[in-house]
Amino acid sequence: MEYCLTVDRLSKKYRKFIALDGLTMNVPKGAIYGFIGKNGAGKTTLIRIICGLQAPTSGSYSIYGALYSSKEIYASRRRMGGIIESPALYGYMSARDNLKQQYLLLGKPSFDGIDELLETVDLKDTGKKLVRNFSLGMRQRLGIALALASDPDFVVLDEPINGLDPQGIVEIRELILKLNKERNITFLISSHYLDELSKIATHYGFIDKGKILKEITKEQLESNLKKRIVFTVDTGVELCSALDETGLQYKLTSSTEGELYGEISVSALSDILKSHDISLIKVSEKDETLESYYINLLGGENND
Repeated sequence: MEYCLTVDRLSKKYRKFIALDGLTMNVPKGAIYGFIGKNGAGKTTLIRIICGLQAPTSGSYSIYGALYSSKEIYASRRRMGGIIESPALYGYMSARDNLKQQYLLLGKPSFDGIDELLETVDLKDTGKKLVRNFSLGMRQRLGIALALASDPDFVVLDEPINGLDPQGIVEIRELILKLNKERNITFLISSHYLDELSKIATHYGFIDKGKILKEITKEQLESNLKKRIVFTVDTGVELCSALDETGLQYKLTSSTEGELYGEISVSALSDILKSHDISLIKVSEKDETLESYYINLLGGENND
């Protein structure tokens, strides 16, 4: 498998604080890699390092096979684009003029391609409207356009939908999917919006306290997600004894409500409950979410 990014035992220390602690990860070419972790877990630190804004304390990383300490890394970084925390925009300029400034910074010989970029991010009709009057979603799409100005193969986005309204979130999601499918752009996306990330990611990396806890593909994740049966019964008397007979893990959320983890038919569950004089009032089947998987990976909601 070919990788855009490989990270090997990378560490970053700030005096006594360890931001990254021997982190190892791999981002496959063509992937939408969801980078998941709590605030302070080390996500932004890693992104800053691979973008060349900070140097690691120890360990190494490679971009398209070029080691970060080699001369070839500069050519590899030209294949990257990104937004770290929030896009740097000129509010007193139009979208087109912002892109012209980006072209000048990149040393491009002409402004050819700006119209195509504006159309790609659905900002072609904004005309002379100043960026300071854009919605947050429009500014975020313009930021992605700036990241695309260098024709990158690999784009890094740090919290791209943070603060967006539902419509803005959908627009960013569709744009990422479009760029990944039509241009084969690889994405590394750091986000707290796990439900939204689960709609687009092909790979995941879970980070905590500066270390990767697990890397997993979308298919592997889906096969690992537990089936969950949410139920309500008429009495809690002997309920635990009845649930023990299922052989499945369970959690009681009240004296007459709970969740079973695993697969069992409704009729089989009902028969077991009836043998203990318990009637099943309500039942529904749900899949474990990416969020609950992540929480369990950390060791529970109270993990800190």
